[in-house]
Amino acid sequence: MRVVITAQGPDLSSPTDPRFGRARYLICIDTETGEYSAVDNDVNLNAAQGAGIQTGRKIVELKAEAVITGHVGPKAFATLNAGLVPVYTGSSGTVNEVLEQFKAGKLQCAASADVEGHWA
Repeated sequence: MRVVITAQGPDLSSPTDPRFGRARYLICIDTETGEYSAVDNDVNLNAAQGAGIQTGRKIVELKAEAVITGHVGPKAFATLNAGLVPVYTGSSGTVNEVLEQFKAGKLQCAASADVEGHWA
């Protein structure tokens, strides 16, 4: 399974990023092989608007089968939902810790956005 986790750094020991659209990195992980790559999300860090939508589109382009983040706004959630990408919110800890929680079935799929738009 291909999972994307929002992160503050480019590797598995990096802290997760609670922000979705303005996350510094998107860590794309193959849960079966353990292979991963870091996608720089710098273009959306300081975007005046639309960061969540653009990040959501990027995750759909990456062919993610799930995304794990701290929080997600309504427009980003709608973008991911349209791309058939389940969203798991409330993550904290390192990327590797969150990945292990996901693989153990300890994270719950979000039914909707958990913050308003333009959450910082």
